[in-house]
Amino acid sequence: MHAFDGVSWERVVAAAVVMVVAMAIAVVLRLLTGRLLRRAGSTAWAWDDLAARLVRDLAMPVAVIGGAWIAANVLELRRGTLDVSARVLTAATILVVSLALARLIAGVVGSVASARQGVAANVSIFANITRVLVIGIGVLIMLQSLGISISPLLGALGVGGLAVALALQDTLANLFAGVHVLAAKTIEPGDYIKLSSGQEGYVVDINWRNTSIRTLSDNIEVIPNARFSDSILTNYHRPAQDMSLLIQASVAYESDLEQVEKVVVEVGEQVMNEVEGGVKDAEPLVRYHTFAESGIGFTVILRTGEFGDQFRIKHEFVKRLHRRFGEEGIEIPYPRRKLILPDGVSKGADGAAALPRVRGGSSA
Repeated sequence: MHAFDGVSWERVVAAAVVMVVAMAIAVVLRLLTGRLLRRAGSTAWAWDDLAARLVRDLAMPVAVIGGAWIAANVLELRRGTLDVSARVLTAATILVVSLALARLIAGVVGSVASARQGVAANVSIFANITRVLVIGIGVLIMLQSLGISISPLLGALGVGGLAVALALQDTLANLFAGVHVLAAKTIEPGDYIKLSSGQEGYVVDINWRNTSIRTLSDNIEVIPNARFSDSILTNYHRPAQDMSLLIQASVAYESDLEQVEKVVVEVGEQVMNEVEGGVKDAEPLVRYHTFAESGIGFTVILRTGEFGDQFRIKHEFVKRLHRRFGEEGIEIPYPRRKLILPDGVSKGADGAAALPRVRGGSSA
């Protein structure tokens, strides 16, 4: 009993059984690799995650493609049909391997970037470029395996590259600007920066088109890479994350400045040692600088471990210093005006008292 194209029904049934077995093996491999991936994810080592994901990406497609190839041989197709099937299956294998390798290499690039730039690093631009290159090479090899000459395609890409570059000049400008920013290492994901245009926050990601910044209010600001690279910026995490915190204050003229300095330094040391974010080995400094209208102004210099810690440090320092000043009897001057009255108050021709002379002013 024969089926179509001279192939017997027995061989068709055998080929169908082979495909069913291949599908069953693919399902089993999918379950096993899924368990392997979960176990790899529970470890601190990143490379076993990448290896497990590669096995998971390849196991099921390779099992199905291998079953299809065995089924094609079981059917004993004609030489021409078998050659076409072999080319198609080879092209499918190349595509599957290319996609799996693209994910693997992109993961390796991401892991290396994270290891070099810290846990908070998330630079997707390098991973995306790597993924596109690997997939592009895989597609060219796949076309070549199908018997399609890629030389004219490469020539067409070279001729059309200029037109594409002109049409995508803004996109390419952002792409190369992002690569330049990362290569220059002026900023990295996790850094707190402030741009001359006013935007400030933590760098979240730098992709092929824009840079994402998370503000202190937990909003995301998206800035094109070209504009970002042209801006003047301040990086509060360079050359180190810890930074100086300057707090302005003043005391009355009647205060003992030596005592004031001693009290302020003691409060600063307490805050540095007890409040999260303070640099414990840093010495608080007091610098008097201004004879103001109502008191003597000075600056307190503290150290914080990171830009975001300054708000907690400043909050605790102001509270504790205010309480300590009250305990020590140190006066914090208020804005005031001082009236100087003459010994005798003269009166005008109409009998009204003349206005007294006023001296002094207001101060913060």
